[in-house]
Amino acid sequence: MEIETEVQGSYSYMGRNFSDLSINDDSSAFSECNSDRSGEFSSASSQSRRLLIACAAENSDNLIRQLVSDLESSSIDEQKQAAMEIRLLAKNKPENRIRIAKAGAIKPLITLISSSDPQLQEYGVTAILNLSLCDENKELIACSGAIKPLVRALKVGNSTAKENAACALLRLSQIEENKVAIGRSGAIPLLVNLLENGNFRGKKDASTALYSLCSVKENKIRALQAGIMKPLVELMADFGSNMVDKSAFVLSVLVSVAEARTALVDEGGIPVLVEIVEVGSQRQKEIAVATLLQVCEDSLTYRTMVAREGAIPPLVALSQSGTNRAKQKAEALIGLLRKPRSGDSAATARTSEVSV
Repeated sequence: MEIETEVQGSYSYMGRNFSDLSINDDSSAFSECNSDRSGEFSSASSQSRRLLIACAAENSDNLIRQLVSDLESSSIDEQKQAAMEIRLLAKNKPENRIRIAKAGAIKPLITLISSSDPQLQEYGVTAILNLSLCDENKELIACSGAIKPLVRALKVGNSTAKENAACALLRLSQIEENKVAIGRSGAIPLLVNLLENGNFRGKKDASTALYSLCSVKENKIRALQAGIMKPLVELMADFGSNMVDKSAFVLSVLVSVAEARTALVDEGGIPVLVEIVEVGSQRQKEIAVATLLQVCEDSLTYRTMVAREGAIPPLVALSQSGTNRAKQKAEALIGLLRKPRSGDSAATARTSEVSV
C-alpha cells in the first residue's frame, strides 16, 4: 500500500503532512510499512471457499467469532488455519480489522506470537500487523501486551515474522508513548541487526521502524550503541542498494545528538555525504546537504574535514540548481565552510564538545 505523496514540496506520510520542514520531520523517503505478502489458499480448501464467501458477504461477524474461538483450539492445525484466515480477512477488507478486534482476537493472537511453531508465530505476527493498520486498534494492541512478544519474534522468528514484527512495531510506535516502551523492550538492537543483515525487504522495514522510533532521544542512543552508523554509512555509499534515501533519512534523525556526529565521522560518513551532494538524486542531495549542515554548525573540526573532501564545488552547483530547500542549505553550509578560522572563535570553543 503506497501512501507517499508529493505536491509542490509537500509530503504526506503515515497520516502526517510535511511542507518544507526541518530535516528531522521530512519522511518523504518512506512509504507505508504494510508488508504482508501472504499467499492465498489453495482452491481445493473448503476453508478457502468459506473465507472468500465471507469476504464478499455483507456481514462476516459469524465467521470471525468462529475464527477467534479456533485461535484457542487445542489443535495447532486449527490455530494455524484460524490465524491465517484472520490475517487475510484483516489484510483484504479494512472494515474487518475493527470487527476482528471487537470479537476478541487480539489477546489470543498475541499468545500465538510466542509459539515455538515458526509458522504459527508468523501467522500471529502478521495478523497483528494487519490489525494494526487500523488506527483504532493500535492502542488496544499495545495495551494487550503485544510489544514484548513482537520483539521476541523480531529476535527468533523466521524472516517473514521478523519483517512483519518490525512493521507491527512501527505501527505501534505511531502512538508517541509507545516509542519509549518499544525501545526499552530491546527492539532497537534487533532492528539494527535486521538493517545490517536482512534482505532488502528486511532492511526497508527496519529502516522505517528505526526512523519512527529514533525521534526519541533515548532510542537514538540505543541505536548508536547497537552500531547503527556502520550499516547506515554502507547503505548510503551503495547507490545500487536502493536504500540511499532511507538510510540517509534515518541518519538525519540521529545527528541531532553529538554521539551520532562522532560516530558518523568515525565510520567515514563525511566523504559519503559529500559524494551524495555531488552525484545523488535531487532528494538525496537535499538530505545530504542538510545533514552536513547539522554536522558542521558547531564544529570547526568537522567543517575542515568537509572542506577537505572537496565539498565546496558541488555545494556551489547545488546552490544554483537544487530544490529551494537544498539551495538554502547549500548556501548556509558554503558560508560556514568559508568562514576564516581566526574569526570563528565561538565554533573553536565548541569544537571540544564534539570531538572527533
